[in-house]
Amino acid sequence: MSTEPETTEEAGPGTPDTRGTREGDADAGTEGRTEDGVAAEGAEGAAAEDEGATDESATEGAEGSEGAAGEGAVGAGELSEAEAELAAQRIERERIERRKAEKRGPIASGTKLSGKAADLLAAVRAVESGEKPVATVFTEPAPAPRRPAPEPMRRPQPAPAVTPGAPAPETVDAVRPVLTEGGAPDALAPQVAAVLGEGAGTVLREDPWQLLRVGGVRPEQADGFARALLGPDCGPDDARRGRALTVWLLEQAAVAGHTALELPTLTAALGRQGVPDPDAAVQDALAEGEALAFQDALEEPGAPAPQDTDEEHERPVRVLVGLERYALAEESLADGLARLANSVPEQAGQAWETVTAGLSGGTAELARAVAGHGLVLHTGGEAARAEPAALLGAARAAGLRAYAACHTPNGRGRLTAYLAASPERQGEATRPGTAPVEPGAAAAEPGAAPAQAGDGHPARPAGDPGAQGVVTVSGLLAGVEGPGRDTDGALEVDLLIVLDAPQLDVESAAMLVESLPDGARLVLSGDPGVLWSAGPGRVFADLLAAGVCPQTVSRVPDPGPLGELVSGIGVGELNQVAAPGKEIVIVPVRDAGEAVHRTVQLVADSVPRAIGVPAGQTVVITPGHGGAAGTRALNSALKERLNPGPGRFGGFDPGDRIVYSPAPGRTVPGVVVKADTDGLHLSCAGAPVVVPRERVEGSVRHGWALTAHQAVGARWPAAVVVLPGDAPQALSRPWVYTAFGRAERHLSVVHGVEQALPKAVAEVPAKPRTTRLATLLRTQAPAS
Repeated sequence: MSTEPETTEEAGPGTPDTRGTREGDADAGTEGRTEDGVAAEGAEGAAAEDEGATDESATEGAEGSEGAAGEGAVGAGELSEAEAELAAQRIERERIERRKAEKRGPIASGTKLSGKAADLLAAVRAVESGEKPVATVFTEPAPAPRRPAPEPMRRPQPAPAVTPGAPAPETVDAVRPVLTEGGAPDALAPQVAAVLGEGAGTVLREDPWQLLRVGGVRPEQADGFARALLGPDCGPDDARRGRALTVWLLEQAAVAGHTALELPTLTAALGRQGVPDPDAAVQDALAEGEALAFQDALEEPGAPAPQDTDEEHERPVRVLVGLERYALAEESLADGLARLANSVPEQAGQAWETVTAGLSGGTAELARAVAGHGLVLHTGGEAARAEPAALLGAARAAGLRAYAACHTPNGRGRLTAYLAASPERQGEATRPGTAPVEPGAAAAEPGAAPAQAGDGHPARPAGDPGAQGVVTVSGLLAGVEGPGRDTDGALEVDLLIVLDAPQLDVESAAMLVESLPDGARLVLSGDPGVLWSAGPGRVFADLLAAGVCPQTVSRVPDPGPLGELVSGIGVGELNQVAAPGKEIVIVPVRDAGEAVHRTVQLVADSVPRAIGVPAGQTVVITPGHGGAAGTRALNSALKERLNPGPGRFGGFDPGDRIVYSPAPGRTVPGVVVKADTDGLHLSCAGAPVVVPRERVEGSVRHGWALTAHQAVGARWPAAVVVLPGDAPQALSRPWVYTAFGRAERHLSVVHGVEQALPKAVAEVPAKPRTTRLATLLRTQAPAS
């Protein structure tokens, strides 16, 4: 869709000065609108003349009208000169009133302007005239006839996230003058009020460094704000500054995945921020209850339990400091896991005997472990998902209340596809070279992935996946998917299988475990090679390291050349793999500009033509958002090629692929449907979502190109992984493993990092995270 306004025939050179044709030309010009709502250029001359009408031109018009009236009088033969004058004045008054009415009416955008400037002019004029309220400036124009917006699938379930309540207007108003006095933009007032709550203005004035609690504010900015408010009383040794920086550093650590920091690490970071006495700053934060301190014994896994002797105080310990919310979540998670592990009866019961009797191979091994234990870990790649899928089906067939929760709607669809396969095909899916089949579909070729829907996600079989016991983790916790709860608030389940378990952070994992009743069984299944959770913690890795419960390892490899490539990366080897069907293609590039160009070419032309995968089913993955070949640059280029438009709705147009983040660390892919006074309307995994306009900028991004963290938990028929020359520092074995593993049928690698790629696979493991869960588990849960 072109962003340039279409034009109509322009009036002839003599038209503006021809009084008898002016009004007709104006009418024709204002009707000539393009699909973008931009008025045609034919209206320019008439509108300019109307704007420039003066008393002098009115006098000229009166004289012309007088002559016309005189001619009419001659024709009538009965009008006197006085009557003719009155008739001329009446005609002129009508013309003047008509001009005034035209000025008060809606002004067509595009008058001597085009594009966004014309749209903005029209919106401002409409608001000023009172024709529209301010909110309607965000409304959708008439849809373009040549690019209709897709109709969303309407489902009776709520949106994935609930918009938090806005702070009270009086609280926001109280914050604005404080921000202005300190030299900060008053646009931050709603965020400050939301973070600091009632009395935010007073709190901020008394402690200016509380501004650091607002996301995106840096210490140097908070220091400048404090100097403006406090004047000479402001100094680097201010206790308020030390406390605020301590909390800020712990929050930044949580963003990086840590649930706590070792005390020496924290004090060193405070020193780099110019805090004169870091130890005193930490003690002050602890005294005020803004952080908690812990002493964890340093123990090797499998070491004998310490003896209760007088020399116990000599055991080495590490001192950790963390925020209360993550500390409590980690301790609650450890308690809940220990409770589940100890609450399963020794006798499995008739139902579980029925479950294990009907299974074989790796699925039977998994079922036997689950029958005798309350907590079981299961590891494996994509093909290994067939084992928990078979366990889920067998458990539900035996009458157990069994459910499986996936990290993303895409993962939910893939698991549903495994469930939908016949028992014979499901058994084949656990062997190399086969994959599950959609009901009613022809048998898949060896190595093929589950059938795909038009949005690039695996097609769902008929019926709601929830009816088969398959939900998402977020939907389960929000109460919009899955089983109900009993009078104590616990989920009514006998078995819960959580797939994509490495994506569980400590808070969501704690909520999940706390929701399970005594006697329920929990299976955590996932691929330990992928990137860890976006939120703090490494729950699955800590459980594997702690060794406190049974672990079953799937022996089912992922099929085909892609499976072989990704499996090698998982053990630190970047092997050359034969790909006779063009499953893997390497595209060398010299710089970021060429990388962007080749990526667009691959998505829009080469992959659809050579592989048969349309652009809508191809994902682009790159290390970061910024840079010359980051998600922003790639999405801009891909939008221009695949869905061009003016981006009038906060930068988005109907048909744009997007990712929506209803909460930090969660991304849901979707498509823009439309926008109106309620906000931006999206279709995410078939469900309608409305994002309020004030949240669009912070929670919606274009989604043709993603980061690996955004893509984890989902797969696409084709993936294009972009590795520009500035990417080596961001590369690691888990990153490459995750990015390459998002492809089901075809992988293109836009390669500009030379030897940095094999080096990252061989030598760069996951970045360490400081957590307490493994230590807590060893002291609370029995060894397996």
